[in-house]
Amino acid sequence: MQVLMGQLLIGLINGAFFAVMSLGLAVIFGMLNIVHFAHGAMYMLGAFAAWMGLTYLGINYWASLLLAPLVVGALGVLIERLLLSRLYKLDPLYGLLMTFGLALLLEGLFRRFYGVSGQNYPMPPELSGGRNLGFMFLPNYRAWVIVASLTVCFATWFLIEKTRLGAYLRAGTENAKLLQAFGVNVPLLVTLTYAYGVGMAALAGVLAAPIYQVSSMMGSNIIIFVFAVVVIGGMGSILGSILTGLGLGLLQGLTKVFYPEASQAVIFLIMALVLLVRPAGLFGKEA
Repeated sequence: MQVLMGQLLIGLINGAFFAVMSLGLAVIFGMLNIVHFAHGAMYMLGAFAAWMGLTYLGINYWASLLLAPLVVGALGVLIERLLLSRLYKLDPLYGLLMTFGLALLLEGLFRRFYGVSGQNYPMPPELSGGRNLGFMFLPNYRAWVIVASLTVCFATWFLIEKTRLGAYLRAGTENAKLLQAFGVNVPLLVTLTYAYGVGMAALAGVLAAPIYQVSSMMGSNIIIFVFAVVVIGGMGSILGSILTGLGLGLLQGLTKVFYPEASQAVIFLIMALVLLVRPAGLFGKEA
């Protein structure tokens, strides 16, 4: 039972990262119709922004939770305005290739200066230690990651599904020209949407920094799983990204208990089955 609950906890933590990352991907795809392959690089940038802020400027973890997404989001504004905005009228394949090249560029740049061995980021003192639940020991920081990730995910869902701004976003995905005719600044809305999506990836990077080593390869190690989550949940589906990310994280943790060799492959097996039965994903809209 201790092994089972421990692996389920690890799976829930991984699922929380999957959910936050895939949610940012879903937001970007839903509004911009771009398969954002640079999302893993933005996750890596968020972790490095926190590490560099602490190392060179003395900025603590709590300030980095706010500043790192803002910095990466500002970079996202430049990327969207200078690069991606030129591709919206072209085949989506061009956006995928552009963001894939951008990911390689950013990872190569950080690998050149910081290598691949990774940098340690200290855990905030307020979240050190843990609690004995009887059947297992729960570290405080890992509990914080789960709570913070769920809060961000469902706040994003509420923003998009239940507010006027979210209505504009959803209308923009259906008919951007009509929305602009009603006086809404659609290009600004698209830019802010992209900035928010990459900012969520950066936030996940800050949350991951005290658990995993901050390295130039950390984004490429997780992005393939995140894409699988988005495909299973449905491209552009907000609720699908959240529920699928958490569910697959738990399933991966459960698989490690009974059949560890399949823990990495189980997500892709499910993706293949879902694509055969429902190509639009579990929560996606049929074309």
